[in-house]
Amino acid sequence: MTEIKEIGSLCAIDEKGYIINESAPEKIDNKFREVIRLIKESCLSILPDEIHSIYIRGSVPRGLDIEGLSDVDVIIVTHSNPRNIDLTWVEETEQFIDQKFHFVNGVELGFLPLSDAEESKYCSMIPFILKTYGICVYGENLINKLPNYKPDSPLANEHLIHLSPLIDQAKRELTGNDDIEDIKDCCSWIMRIIVRAGGALVIVQEHSYTRDLFPAYKLFSKHYPEKEQEMRTALWNAINPLSNSEEIVEFLNRFGSWLKVETENWLDVYNPKRELHLPLC
Repeated sequence: MTEIKEIGSLCAIDEKGYIINESAPEKIDNKFREVIRLIKESCLSILPDEIHSIYIRGSVPRGLDIEGLSDVDVIIVTHSNPRNIDLTWVEETEQFIDQKFHFVNGVELGFLPLSDAEESKYCSMIPFILKTYGICVYGENLINKLPNYKPDSPLANEHLIHLSPLIDQAKRELTGNDDIEDIKDCCSWIMRIIVRAGGALVIVQEHSYTRDLFPAYKLFSKHYPEKEQEMRTALWNAINPLSNSEEIVEFLNRFGSWLKVETENWLDVYNPKRELHLPLC
């Protein structure tokens, strides 16, 4: 069982209010370089003509990885739409690399078409992550071509506009599910979404942003002290996922339902038309 640790930080902000990308190749621990090499080789051997560029994001390129707890998050930009590419090999490749390196807690290969990666007028989550959390490890580096981002309502909207349907999706996937590993995966996934959404609710007031779970929980609790214990439960369940689907659904029905209402109230103010992406400020 993993204890809640006070780790993670708020994003650094420059003098103009833009989020600073604190990731860098030299911050990558040497043991992860072999992992990244194998990821590149695997992807390029299967999709030699499709891959435009490959990026690593998350704790690893920030030098904040924790052995046995940190996963390796990869974004692969493709020339074609990934929907039109055979990606049946991805899950097996993720599992092979994960099992090969004992210090890795999962490998996630995400795919994005080049047309979406170059979005510059609207706030969109994956280009935002590339710009503020990513480093390029192969191909043409798009990061410097992407716009700068501020911790503001368009960014908060990226977390909040999909929250209600994601909670409903989790409840559907959990109901009647008796696959323990699937239940735990779903629990960790939706609890992380909830904790980050809690932080997103107060981005405008705080002028701060983080994808790290503990500081997101702290930001939320500062503004919603009466809900601190429930958000702490979500944080605990994110890192120590439950295997009881009924217990997770009960929590989602209770705290998740409250959070959905609070999110709709936020959207009424900042995105009354319920646009999927808001223009960059």
